[in-house]
Amino acid sequence: MAAAHNRARTHRPGFLTGLSLLIPITLSTMAIVLLAPILPRMMEEFRQGPHADYWVPLVLTFPAICIALLSPVAGMLGDYFGRRRLLLCSFLGYAVVGIAPLFLVSLPAILASRVLVGVFEALIMVLTTTMIGDYFDGPARDKWLAAQAATASLSALLFFNIGGQLGAFGWRTPFWIYLSALAMFAMVLRFTWEPAEENAASEADHAPHHASWAHFPLARFVPVLLVTIYSSVFFYTVQIQASVGLAQLGLTDPARIGFLTSIASVGVPLGTVVYSRSGLKDPRWLLLIEMVMLCTGFLVMARAQGPTPFLVGCFINQLGAGMLLPTLLVWAMGLLAFEVRGRGSGLWQGALAVGQFLCPVVVTYLANRFGGLFAAFGCLAVGAGAGAVVALATLAWQRKPAAA
Repeated sequence: MAAAHNRARTHRPGFLTGLSLLIPITLSTMAIVLLAPILPRMMEEFRQGPHADYWVPLVLTFPAICIALLSPVAGMLGDYFGRRRLLLCSFLGYAVVGIAPLFLVSLPAILASRVLVGVFEALIMVLTTTMIGDYFDGPARDKWLAAQAATASLSALLFFNIGGQLGAFGWRTPFWIYLSALAMFAMVLRFTWEPAEENAASEADHAPHHASWAHFPLARFVPVLLVTIYSSVFFYTVQIQASVGLAQLGLTDPARIGFLTSIASVGVPLGTVVYSRSGLKDPRWLLLIEMVMLCTGFLVMARAQGPTPFLVGCFINQLGAGMLLPTLLVWAMGLLAFEVRGRGSGLWQGALAVGQFLCPVVVTYLANRFGGLFAAFGCLAVGAGAGAVVALATLAWQRKPAAA
């Protein structure tokens, strides 16, 4: 037993360890983007059912709702039962319920399977992020957490094309892609170990059973959650509203709109590269820079008279958004000890999902209240500018006592 315990302590995370925990973040985009091209065919298939125009789109959005609601629970389960074994079980469950619509014939049964996809997706997202925090420290942790944002953005472009190509063979065909979770299961099984082993007193003490909130840094973590909700409204605006803006500027070809939107979205992975190379660690300085970039992008978008300047504004905005997400995630993870890291990661993921849900609600309200979508972009510029002012004020407040 002692020998086994000593072997557990010799684990050293390498590139393949990080990669095995990085790739599963693509499942968060797969649930929506992969199936978006087949939505019209599903509508045609189930159009005779009651309220089909309402229920069919929920095939895409049910998993996101589950992430918002269940991410904190997923983190609690990870802290109590151990991260790795729960993650491995989640991959298997995700694969089974993911391909279920291939064999289900009723829309309610398909929707039920999508709820279960969301449950396993919440577990996978929270546990992989938590395990990156468990295995890596310092710049290595920052690198892998920043890579999550870039990978999620790039995978969205990939899955949209895959979904469209497979959808040509019928609306059920793209669901086969959910079996990719089995490959992720194999990678995690081969290249990771239960993080609790590093802190275990004995070989039998693999499941940490951490349930106490006594050492959770609530006072310091609540501001992270509030800033995350506030910022994620800005983060998702271009991804959700850019195509609508281009249409209002006169573009009518859906393929061209999709292509131009994807070009602007390249700013997100580029922003994560800028974040990784910036060398800045203080989240207040980073948030100041990022909010200024978001504000600038929104202003250019609001004043655009044609597609080209509008896309320039979108790109500037997405560059700031690409820096913003790893800033928030690294800030959150840096506050969490091993015993509460799962719960903290789950709360953060939940806060991000809440902001994603609020984004279209906020934009629609501003558009209705102030005179259209482009006026709403102007309001969001004011909101991002206010965020920059708050970040600057906190920096000035810290320096004032030091100068005194």
